[in-house]
Amino acid sequence: MSASRTKFYLDKQNAKWSGVCSGIADYSGIDVIWVRVGAVLLTLMGGFPWTLIAYWMVAWMATPKPFALYGSNEEAKFWQGVRSNPTASTRDIRSRFRDIDRAARRHRALLHQPQPSARRRDRQLALSTA
Repeated sequence: MSASRTKFYLDKQNAKWSGVCSGIADYSGIDVIWVRVGAVLLTLMGGFPWTLIAYWMVAWMATPKPFALYGSNEEAKFWQGVRSNPTASTRDIRSRFRDIDRAARRHRALLHQPQPSARRRDRQLALSTA
């Protein structure tokens, strides 16, 4: 069974203490520096005991990220987009499939047209893909 790519994990590979800030950065797609700066500012601006308590509770409750959760950086960015805005991700994927379907229909129509010569059909196919 594979790990869920939409779940929050502690990112121990990029961790400073226990991986909470790097896990939040990985989950949300925000740069880890900004998450850490935000946590420090929130702690210093009056949330002192509560931010540390919340930090250690998350560190205690969350599970570490599996080592090879994503195959590439592109896959990691895709899943961050799914977590932040699943509707837009679904819309983008459907749009890509519609484009592929349109191109396939165009090519099928060109292949099934009666043509006086195969050379002309090959030229039309080459021009339609360019």
